[in-house]
Amino acid sequence: MAFIPPQSKRVERRIQSLAFATAAATISIEPSSPRRQDCLRHEMIFTNARLIFPEEIRDKLEVVVEEGKITAIRERSSAHRTHAVIDLNGNYLAPGFIDLHVHGALGRDTMEASADAFRSICDYHASGGTTSLLLTTATAPLNEIASVLQAVRDFRPTVRSVAGVHLEGPFISKAKAGAQRAKFIRDPSAANVQQLLEYADVLKRVTLAPELPGALEAIEVLSAVEISVSGGHSDAWDEDAHAAFDRGMRSVTHTFNCMSSARRRGVYRSAGLLEFALSEPEISCELIADAHHVSLTLMKMLYRAKGPRGICLVTDATAGAGLPEGSQFALFGKDCIVENGVCLLADHSALAGSAARMIDLVRVMVRDVNVPLNETIAMATENPARAIGLETKGRLIVGADADLVVLSPQLDVVRTISCGEVMWSR
Repeated sequence: MAFIPPQSKRVERRIQSLAFATAAATISIEPSSPRRQDCLRHEMIFTNARLIFPEEIRDKLEVVVEEGKITAIRERSSAHRTHAVIDLNGNYLAPGFIDLHVHGALGRDTMEASADAFRSICDYHASGGTTSLLLTTATAPLNEIASVLQAVRDFRPTVRSVAGVHLEGPFISKAKAGAQRAKFIRDPSAANVQQLLEYADVLKRVTLAPELPGALEAIEVLSAVEISVSGGHSDAWDEDAHAAFDRGMRSVTHTFNCMSSARRRGVYRSAGLLEFALSEPEISCELIADAHHVSLTLMKMLYRAKGPRGICLVTDATAGAGLPEGSQFALFGKDCIVENGVCLLADHSALAGSAARMIDLVRVMVRDVNVPLNETIAMATENPARAIGLETKGRLIVGADADLVVLSPQLDVVRTISCGEVMWSR
């Protein structure tokens, strides 16, 4: 698809700020600098929209925002006193999307450990409706991973959309490494885990293979400090998955990709991590619904097994996201290419993450998998917020942050709003 980089569009928008004519007041809102962390102080009312809740889509309501928070959701009113009124022209209004698994975009990668890279990634994914994301690392030496964690710690106060870090590797299976660099894979020893716990304030999610030596103890330690543990890149047997669940694992990473499934052990057939995740109601399943990583039939099967509350849509976007077809880029030290809307290793031996934004996943789920829009939006908002404990994100409720996305009837992103401020607008 054609795409104008968000940074270019921001320049245009600063020249021509967005003006909203209102009955009670007129307010000009332009996309904020990503460096600003304070919430917009304007009082405003979003009206003439179709509000998307997990259970239903409702008309004739309006959302009141004050100091970056939702302070009321009520029947549409003509008495707005001092509030500015923003007419959304019948478009959808949903919570901002939350992406738990983002490596990069526009040629930039989380592993660069730089503010410029983080900002480019956040800006690009805001164009797809994402208001919160976990910058995701790759399998690398622990000192490099620690550098990323420190850089995110320094950067996070300046950009609201960074919810923290998702550590994907190095505690994974060499048999299910995928595009990760096998030479840096290691076991989650007590010493290795303790090194990471120094960054517990920014570390929100860890993907690991539960069958590794030390994994069960690591899961227990991480869960105790409210770091979400997700099973992934794993060759686990059913009993390994059960043991990990008993210790606190409540998620699996990019379901169907790089994980064990049913196979024979001797003369008997046993479940793997996949079947355990499908059968356990308390396990939340990441899904890269880009129509490349997982077939439509498998996505339908996952939806039937887990229902609308058991799936978290994730992009697993890498540095190729947002680059033109045929672009080459580096991923975890490997050469990659963008082809047919997905990222591949240059030798075409494996997928290398996605080129998708969250809105792309939403469209696939609604149009191709036939999941109702309200349920799909929950998979991109409320479910991931619940998975990592973001209590003020992912829902249209009083007291939540005013992180919002305006969608057209064709499911294009019209505007992305964080804490009451416009992050991106087409």
